[in-house]
Amino acid sequence: MAFHSLISASPGDPIALVESCYRAVEWLLSSHFARGLLLPRPWIDHPYGEEEITRLEEEVMPVIASFLARIDEIDQALEAEQEALIEAIQASSSQLC
Repeated sequence: MAFHSLISASPGDPIALVESCYRAVEWLLSSHFARGLLLPRPWIDHPYGEEEITRLEEEVMPVIASFLARIDEIDQALEAEQEALIEAIQASSSQLC
């Protein structure tokens, strides 16, 4: 999955925010789960344990990854359309000269 560089993303880019959250949750899951730690949930009195972490890994993360993959597909299609348009404009302008 090719994620966009957060450095080049504008601060208001919602896709960059999703990518950043995905990476952060990935890191939290791997670092906490590997050490047997619970994920604190400050707004409820029950941290995420093994069952909830497994559900995040198996249910939530694949959905986010699919979303980001689909965004990449859409972006690639848009880039290809833009490149084709630029090539067409350059070809027509070279014919006029």
